[in-house]
Amino acid sequence: MPAEDLRDKNMEETKRKKKKKRFSYYGMRAVLVLYFRYFLLWDSDLSTSIYHAFVALCYLTPILGAIIADSWLGKFKTIIYLSIVYAVGQVIMAVSTIHDITDTDRDGSPDNLTLHIALSMLGLFLIALGTGGIKPCVAAFGGDQFQEHQSRQLNTFFSVFYLCINAGSLLSTLITPVLRGARSLSTLPEPPPPHRAPETFSTQQCGIHTQQQCYPLAFGVPAALMVVSLVVFIAGSGMYVKTDPEGNIMWSVCKCIGFAIKNRFRHRSKLYPKREHWMDWADEKYDKLLIAQIKMVLKVLFLYIPLPMFWTLFDQKGSRWTLQATTMSGDFGGFILQPDQMQTVNPILILTLVPIMDRLVFPLIQKCGLNFRYRMTRLKETMLRKQILEPLIVREHPLKRMTVGMLFAAAAFVCAAVVQVEIDKTLPDFPSSSQSQLKVVNMYGGSLGVRFSSGEPLTIHSYEASLSCSSQSSVDYLTFDQQEITVSLTTDPVITNPLRLIRGSRQTLVIPAEPERMYLEEDINSKPKEGKNAVRRAFTLSNGHQSCEFSRKFGFGSSYTFLVPADVFSSECESVKEVEDMEPNSVHMALQIPQYFLMTSGEVLFSVTGLQFSYSQAPKNMKSVLQAGWLCTNAVGNIIVLIVAELGKLPKQWAEYVLFASLLVAVSIIFSIMAYFYTYIDPAEIEAQILKEQHLDTEDEKKEKKKEETLEMQDKEVKQTKI
Repeated sequence: MPAEDLRDKNMEETKRKKKKKRFSYYGMRAVLVLYFRYFLLWDSDLSTSIYHAFVALCYLTPILGAIIADSWLGKFKTIIYLSIVYAVGQVIMAVSTIHDITDTDRDGSPDNLTLHIALSMLGLFLIALGTGGIKPCVAAFGGDQFQEHQSRQLNTFFSVFYLCINAGSLLSTLITPVLRGARSLSTLPEPPPPHRAPETFSTQQCGIHTQQQCYPLAFGVPAALMVVSLVVFIAGSGMYVKTDPEGNIMWSVCKCIGFAIKNRFRHRSKLYPKREHWMDWADEKYDKLLIAQIKMVLKVLFLYIPLPMFWTLFDQKGSRWTLQATTMSGDFGGFILQPDQMQTVNPILILTLVPIMDRLVFPLIQKCGLNFRYRMTRLKETMLRKQILEPLIVREHPLKRMTVGMLFAAAAFVCAAVVQVEIDKTLPDFPSSSQSQLKVVNMYGGSLGVRFSSGEPLTIHSYEASLSCSSQSSVDYLTFDQQEITVSLTTDPVITNPLRLIRGSRQTLVIPAEPERMYLEEDINSKPKEGKNAVRRAFTLSNGHQSCEFSRKFGFGSSYTFLVPADVFSSECESVKEVEDMEPNSVHMALQIPQYFLMTSGEVLFSVTGLQFSYSQAPKNMKSVLQAGWLCTNAVGNIIVLIVAELGKLPKQWAEYVLFASLLVAVSIIFSIMAYFYTYIDPAEIEAQILKEQHLDTEDEKKEKKKEETLEMQDKEVKQTKI
């Protein structure tokens, strides 16, 4: 097969694997926090903490993967073995979501959550080990398929490679919620005509004995795709260019730094003269070039110190922002968007903003004189010898672009706080732990006056519930501080009954056709899970041979009580009345778009620019060290979320958003000061100068020998000519 065709096939195999791997990873992440919240029944803070602990682990394990690939197995075998670990973790995760394996009483709820939690944590650990381990290998392995003269094709590969990442993310966040069981991007059916029975819009459900949300399918399909991608990747083994392990530079860097620290501590006495840089204490054992390269890397790593705060905010779009979307309305008229599908806005905007900013925004900023780029001026040779790591440059300015990206992310969280304030205004006022709430439903044949203890009487009409005023359509629960109350009905004779309420709970007092047989029913004490509803449902009522059907459209996050009178069949179900216990979510998900736009803009300015800057400031053989450092900033950022979620415990979610935004603004100011004093360098020029200083005599000797050999050859030619 021609080399060109072979390389193209290698590219296609690598891109297909990356797209399926990204679908698997982001598809699983899209529903993970909802699985924690609504299957394992963890609260929002714990769900957020475990989610970010998992993400942090995913960004710490690449260091292990890079060491294994460079020092032991090589990139190809590392990808194979860790992909197997990844796939096994996905399968275990899918099994952990099957509620039937512990649902012994077949009520639709798992009876042994401990087993499900243990399987989930094992699966997530293996996934983190697998996805993190192959993260530094896949792109590098794809780059190994090209030769040095194919730089244009290599750039094309990485562009398409990045496109595949975002395409996989986009598809997974659209499709996985559908697999979970949420109806998405589907047109709401219109009310049925009188001559046709209304349609029932069913959702995807799974189960052996009982049908529940289909988390096994949502996690199982990404697992299957991971297995398929692994098989495809192995099938193309014979076409790949495979390089042998060359030794891991990170290990050499760590040993050199360790020796410098140890040697400095050993010579801490004032008797020993100080050295220009603490890394210079390693020159007794290590090459000056390696020491100089480590100095360059340490300068960049020092700038990384404030960066985790950006990732602290950025990765919350998969946790806090998803939970925020569950309290909002996703009805866009022609289609329904589910809470976990709002994350699709990010990859859509990435695919849109990257070319727009690169081709339009940044050139326009340059023309306006606000240049984000930087230029270098060469040092005089004498100056470079004196200050190897301090080249003279014009301070302009990828670091400024990163600072702007951090401010964009902070602005996104301010927007999220404003949206949260609007959401809080619409949420029901649930009882505290010392209070009880009660509503009254009148199923009696006429209007009734109801008085609680010594309170004001309420008039409730037949087949209605207690309202605070006639203009309200939803129920106003009555709040009581005492647990024991008395209710009196204005019947003839007056009926009086004592009631014992449940603290911290909502209940309904049902007054049936025989008022003296009134009873209490416990209501839900939170908004419906995952913002469910926003559907038109059809119901069939039957009693023996009599039956009738009716349909209602429910709003996102709403709760209803249906009142069915005795003559319901004679009225063809038209007499059925509903009482709105909780209003639907009235704040629309579209209000999250500005915060996603600002966050994605910040990502483009911060993340892409940061990688470009880091690579330009690092020696060629130290790129992997900086890549590991960059990924560690992401891991530390997620650990910060974990700490704040568990220890912060702020009473209002909007206050937490403001806290994170304030912290990032403060960090961005610190970073801008650090960036102002940073001096840009040219690693290649510095390395060349050091090599020149180290090998000056050797090079002169080589030139003299070459000159002597040339003279000898000329003498031989002269002698041959004479002969």
